[in-house]
Amino acid sequence: MRLHFHAVNFDADQKLLALIQKKLDRLEKFNDRIVEGDVYLKVNNTGKANKTVEVKIHVAGESLVASRDAETFEKATDLVYDVIKRQLRKNKEKRTGK
Repeated sequence: MRLHFHAVNFDADQKLLALIQKKLDRLEKFNDRIVEGDVYLKVNNTGKANKTVEVKIHVAGESLVASRDAETFEKATDLVYDVIKRQLRKNKEKRTGK
């Protein structure tokens, strides 16, 4: 899947981007109509869970969005992956009627 990464007010290293790419590539097995996606990485100034990962997946005709905060970008990616996976399954069920 083609992902566009946007690191807001910092430079994300390639290891982090590769990890996120690998994790989100697994979403394609839940819905075969994924076109592309956008990933926004943000560092907030609030409390302990100050890393935000927002994912916007473009599925033929729709966009699915999820955002989660955590102590690290890796944990936030895991959380947002679960949310997007649920949304993709619901989208596929709605489309196929199963």
